Amino acid sequence: MLHRLLHAAEPVFFIFLPMPVLKFYDGSVNSRHIDAMAEALRRGDIVIYPTDSLYALGCDALNQRAIERLCRLKGLNPDKNLLSIVCSDISMAAEYVRIDNRAFRLLKQYLPGPFTFILPASTRLPKVFKGRKTVGVRIPDNEVATALAAALGSPMFTASVNVPAEDPDSVTDPDALALAYHNDVAIVADGGPGSAEPSTIVDITDSASPVLVRQGLGEFEE
Repeated sequence: MLHRLLHAAEPVFFIFLPMPVLKFYDGSVNSRHIDAMAEALRRGDIVIYPTDSLYALGCDALNQRAIERLCRLKGLNPDKNLLSIVCSDISMAAEYVRIDNRAFRLLKQYLPGPFTFILPASTRLPKVFKGRKTVGVRIPDNEVATALAAALGSPMFTASVNVPAEDPDSVTDPDALALAYHNDVAIVADGGPGSAEPSTIVDITDSASPVLVRQGLGEFEE
């Protein structure tokens, strides 16, 4: 009987839609959207969010498994690649990296902004950071990014979205990112068109002698 019913039934088609795309209009911070994204991060999920440079992939920087998933997704080798965190402000950053007086003055001068500053790591980050002497710190000039870290209550482990060589401008479109990453991330925060240029990376582990590692969107004067 069941066999006949199964064969008699109309075919069923399933449509799999991308993950939620939460819109932030005119740069304003929607607290309900921020709370939903922070909760996803606490569950160990990966999200996409806007910065003042490229859109970025983010997860809870204190969740070892989430970090490992994001590294696989991005193609990062934790033993070789620079690992970076996004903080809500310098006070949060100071809990996870060592900041001397010169470094503090540089951070105050350039942040929030499109920079990643390499600083000596503290011991508060998960084991994926253990053995590493440095960590990259971002405080983007983007209220969605900093509000998300503030709502989480701890830094986000972060990596910019991959830029496809065949269509580099697609990374500026949050809807295109939602389609590209629909199997891998829980939520996309749509903060409007993004940049196709990454942040500028500056090594200030020796804060008396900053080293420009990568020229990106930010202008750093040595």
